Amino acid sequence: MKPETREKIRTRVEEKLRPLTLPNFITLMRMAMVPFFVLAVADRDFSLALWIFVVAGLTDAFDGYLARRMEMQSLIGAYLDPIADKMLITVAYIALTIPFGQEVVIPLWLTILALFRDFVIMLVAGVLYIVEGLREFPPSPLGKAATFAQVLTIAVVLLANVTPVLSWIPQVCFYGSFALVIVSAFNYIYRVSRFVDEARLAKEKETAEEEE
Repeated sequence: MKPETREKIRTRVEEKLRPLTLPNFITLMRMAMVPFFVLAVADRDFSLALWIFVVAGLTDAFDGYLARRMEMQSLIGAYLDPIADKMLITVAYIALTIPFGQEVVIPLWLTILALFRDFVIMLVAGVLYIVEGLREFPPSPLGKAATFAQVLTIAVVLLANVTPVLSWIPQVCFYGSFALVIVSAFNYIYRVSRFVDEARLAKEKETAEEEE
């Protein structure tokens, strides 16, 4: 390999990794907010917990904007950002399911269902990576809608424990989130089967071209 080619590869790898960027630092700060959110809920300080959750949401939008605006996209950031989001949502669901004396809690059945869906998605993604070599699996609109419903549910439950809200509003969030979790799970299974078929067809085509 020529020195020029080796240098180009090294430069591209460094640009992709670039761990110490401002957007990645903001993402790490969002992850650091998670234990403080749990402590606020455990102390029944739902006003503080709501503010932490709102600030975390704003940092999620801000770090993505900075990465695009300042051209600071990195491979590490691409992995850190969804991990930080999922960590906050998962921990918030669990914390708001445990009864700390609050008036409104997330139903246990909804939390179990949401966690089981996420576990299955991570398990399938790992299997696809090991068996089929699939690394990129972009989220579907239904998956994004399910995540939005989870975020909205958390925000409504926190707000309901800060100030009175109509009793049907949390119920709508619970059952809306339930429906989207179910539908997005079936959609995920369908998309997985399609991605696997496409990957195998691509491999077969590549093998056939090599044999020719």
